[in-house]
Amino acid sequence: MDRLLELTYKAEQSHFWFRGFRQYMQPALARATAGVPQARILDCGCGTGSNLEMLRPYGNATGFDLTRIGPEFARAHGHRVAQASISHIPFRSDTFDLVTSFDVFQTLPDEVERMGIAEMLRVVKPGGWLLLHVAALKVLHGKHSVLSEETRRYTSASLRALVEGAGFTIERLTYDHFSLLPMMLPVRMWHRLTARDGVVAAGEGEITVPVAPVNAALTALVSLEALALRAVNMPIGSSLMCLARK
Repeated sequence: MDRLLELTYKAEQSHFWFRGFRQYMQPALARATAGVPQARILDCGCGTGSNLEMLRPYGNATGFDLTRIGPEFARAHGHRVAQASISHIPFRSDTFDLVTSFDVFQTLPDEVERMGIAEMLRVVKPGGWLLLHVAALKVLHGKHSVLSEETRRYTSASLRALVEGAGFTIERLTYDHFSLLPMMLPVRMWHRLTARDGVVAAGEGEITVPVAPVNAALTALVSLEALALRAVNMPIGSSLMCLARK
């Protein structure tokens, strides 16, 4: 996981996937913090802290991460972060206007997944918001999945069951990165078909920033999808976004 965080830190500022992700999140973040001056925001599993930069315009954002290297990266860039587990969030109940978790839940063991969503419900204020982003579709398991230590990939039904089962009311649930699916699916299928003894090995290729013209073209593609997502939900995609309320 430390290796993944090092690679992610290098990619987060310019990689087309992360550019699309940030654009996808903006309308949900604006909705969740509208009319709340200095909203208190908690990012659960903040990694290198780059997502705290995304959250900063919407309120006072803090975070925590289970790893050692993640908080070190974040603190070096001026963020307030703690080292802690999502199963035992080190904050008082009913504290935050918005709690977020971006591409963390797919890595959690089953018991920690259930404890984590319950803890997020506990620390958010009544009427406050939850914003989750998770990996979607088991068919997209591949080398990056192994590198990031995924234990599952969600469907809209399984994510709905998790969030509503914890006590949240879902306001929006949509797939995203739909535009990249035609490229990702054959690559991930190839990873599985060519795996030695059926075991897919970890790979770093997808976290590497492609050459500038390719990166620019794919950034334009996900930016178009971000515009579409403002109006409609995507029927399928490599990730899922859920905005819910306590």
